[in-house]
Parts: sequence; structure tokens; C-alpha cells
Amino acid sequence: MATRDQTASVAEPVYIIDGARTPFLKARGRPGPFTPVDLAVQCGRPLLLRQPFPPQAFDQVILGCVNVISEEMNPARVAALRLGLGEAMPAFTVQINCGSGMQSIDTAAKYIREGSADLILAGGAEALSHSPLLLSQDAVEWLSDLQQAKSVAAKMQAASQFQPAMLKPVIGIERGLTDPITELNMGQTAEVVAHLFGITRQQADEYALESHKRLAHAQTEGWLDDEVMPAMSNAGELYRADDGVRPDNSLAALAKLRPVFEPPHGQVTAGNSSQITDGASWVILASEKAVKEHGLKPIAKIIDSQWSALDPKIMGLGPVLAVTELLKRNGQGKDDIDLWEINEAFAAQVLGCLAAWEDEDFCRTVLGLEQPFGQLDRERLNVDGGAISLGHPVGTSGNRIVLHLVNAMRRKKLRRGIATECIGGGQAGAMLIEMLQETS
Repeated sequence: MATRDQTASVAEPVYIIDGARTPFLKARGRPGPFTPVDLAVQCGRPLLLRQPFPPQAFDQVILGCVNVISEEMNPARVAALRLGLGEAMPAFTVQINCGSGMQSIDTAAKYIREGSADLILAGGAEALSHSPLLLSQDAVEWLSDLQQAKSVAAKMQAASQFQPAMLKPVIGIERGLTDPITELNMGQTAEVVAHLFGITRQQADEYALESHKRLAHAQTEGWLDDEVMPAMSNAGELYRADDGVRPDNSLAALAKLRPVFEPPHGQVTAGNSSQITDGASWVILASEKAVKEHGLKPIAKIIDSQWSALDPKIMGLGPVLAVTELLKRNGQGKDDIDLWEINEAFAAQVLGCLAAWEDEDFCRTVLGLEQPFGQLDRERLNVDGGAISLGHPVGTSGNRIVLHLVNAMRRKKLRRGIATECIGGGQAGAMLIEMLQETS
């Protein structure tokens, strides 16, 4: 049986052709103007319009989405139909929490590598502002008893068991961001990582401030103009850019925020965490055959990917495992990578990953390295900001970081990059991307 490396050497190459995303819109206490499928359609239409092939040329559609709403079961299929890809277009939705958008790309790449598909639309869509309000279990039991009561007396008896506390809803997103095994929410896992590696509140705030400054600068310079497609709501309101960025932010303002998850001495605040956000992103992947058939101009090639897992209590360290294994398998080290995208779930989590790579004991006992992995150049990491400043629509972010990594490498004329994210539940994904010579 062929090893993975031998198989990869004879497999179909997988090219990234193009991609686009919506602005990321910060949730503001009520459902936003777009559902997950609305968002997928908003950036999908302009993306498809600029392609030299008809929408029906795709072999399939794969979409990452975590917070699927009841009106859009299998949002990949709903989006494919609304985008005009035709009734015969297979489409399915993938869910691996924060890695869903990257999983869509990875799944598509595997279909192309094995030769069973040539052209795939892979994306992620999430509208966290549409997360449901749920009934408590007590309220569900009460309603069940009331519905099953047959006689008037039985109904009155059931009705009399009502308690006002049953009216209090369970906030779906709070439960969704709480690990069911450890019962820690994602912010608490970031606090664990901060404690393990001595990440201070000031370091986390400084990182968060830099994220906002970098995104604001990228917006001002127009570096996101070809990536971010304006979105128009049914009410006629136009959204042009990521709206969670705070260019006037300061360390003094961040320092005033109270710890959210471990008061009063925790390091994680609303200011140094990713934002609750709505957004969608698509990437077009193609085989060599599709490139020739449609006269496409590939931007980059997907070299390899890695999915890893660890204790859910320290889920934020997942990228360290996934990236290290990915580079080992491909015979590369950190200095072979020109640009990095690490999804900014929390500032303490990103800083924890960087610290873990520099920690001799962690690298030896956990990563199996004889020497520390080493220090990442912060000037090559999340160069245009990240989820702290633009938001983290969970099912989308893994797709966005791959798309933006490619666009940033093209702009900077760099060759090789890695996109990676931690995943709620104690997992991580990482993807190795290489720009084509003619664009580097």
C-alpha cells in the first residue's frame, strides 16, 4: 500500500482559482440582516459572475456551517440553488465547529486529488446573530404535559404547574460555545492556556490593539477590496466593509474592560476576544483538467493539510499540533513559511500557541521535537488583522483565513503560507498553501 507521501506525489494537483467573502458584520443584540444562505449568496453571485465558465460547470458545492437555522436545512444545497447552479448540482454541508470553512476546502481538495471531481465551490457561512433562543428543559416538560393532557381537569392540572422561571430562554450561542465534556466555555479554555504559558492581560490587550490597527490599515489601503464583496440587505442597506474594527482603540480603553470568563483576575475580555459576527466566504478549487478546459488562471496550489486533536480544556493549542505535524510530513520548518494565518479566537490563545512553540519542554514532550520549534516572526503573522478585529463567524473563519492568506501572499509576492485554527472541542486544522511561480 502506498504511503501518504507517495500517494500525494501522483495525485491530481488542487488549484485555488478565486474566492470572495462578505463583509463580516458584528452582532448587535438582535438578528442581523442576513441568514447564513443570504450571506453565501451575497458573495457567491459576484464571484461566479467574474468566472469564464457557467455556474453549472461545478461538480459539487460544499459549505461549512455550524449554526444552521431551521429554514435552511443543508444550507449548501439551498445556496447552490439560489446561486443558479442548477437542480442537478450535488451540495452538502460540513460541521467541525471553527474548522468548518477549512473542512469544506479540504474535503473538496480530496475529491479533486482522487480524480472524482474537477471543479468545486467550497465555502463557509455563519450568522451567529441568528442563533436561537431555546426553551429550558423544565419548560419543554411542562409544555409536553400540557399537550398530552386529554381532559379539561388534566389540562388545568398541567397548566397549574407553570412557573414564571420557565419563560427565561436558554441562549443557544452560550450553550454552543460551551464544551459538553469539560463544561468549560471557550473563553475559559483560553484562560487555561494563558495560565499555562504566563500570558498577561497587557500582552493580550497589546495583541488585540495590533489586530485592529492592522485591519484598519488594510481597509484604508484597499487591500481587501477584491476579497470583500459589498452586501445589500432586503431593506436596501449596503454593507461595504467589516464593521467590527475599532481604529481609534487604545490600550487605555482595553484596560478598562473587565474579564468576562474568570473575574476579577482573568486575562480574557471582550476586547481581546474574537467578535460574535455574521459572514460568508467562498473559494473555487479546480483540477488540472478544469484549468485547461475553462482557460483558468490558478493563483495557488494546496500542498497538504492536517487535522489534529487534544484535550478540550486546552483546545486553543490545537494549531501547534496540526502545524508541527504538517511541516514534519512535508520536510519543512518554520523558516520555510513566508506568511501565517492563525485564527484569532482569543489573543491569549494565539499568544499561547506562539509561547508553546518556544517552550523546550512542551516541544519535546508534546511535539516530539529535539529542539524548540522557535519564534514566529510577528510581522508575518495575521498581517491584516484577524478575528479579534473583524469577527469570527464560526463556520466561515477557516475558509476566510485560507482565502486571505492567498491574497496576502499574492500582494506581498511571497511563495508559501500556512492557515490554521483551533477548534472548539479540542481539535485543529492546518493547511499548507503554495503560490504558483508566475504569481510569486
